[in-house]
Amino acid sequence: MSKSFDMELFLSAVLTGSHATRQRHLRQAKLIQAEISERWQLETPWAWKKKHVAWFLGHRLASRCEATRYYYLLTVRLLARRLEKPWVFKC
Repeated sequence: MSKSFDMELFLSAVLTGSHATRQRHLRQAKLIQAEISERWQLETPWAWKKKHVAWFLGHRLASRCEATRYYYLLTVRLLARRLEKPWVFKC
């Protein structure tokens, strides 16, 4: 039996701000992880490539309002910082 990936532990090094902000980033990161896992069976962010995250931002958030896409973009930037990847995405 394998343990599930702990997104909170993964992001703890880069999470800053108020408690509500940290909780929002964790909630959004878990949703991103679940969507990518469902689509490509990639359980951890270490296995993700830029195309996976771009797919999430472009397709799964296409019908969302601009503010929602912006907040998810902030979470993606935290994920990229934690993965030490030079990924740049547009809103």
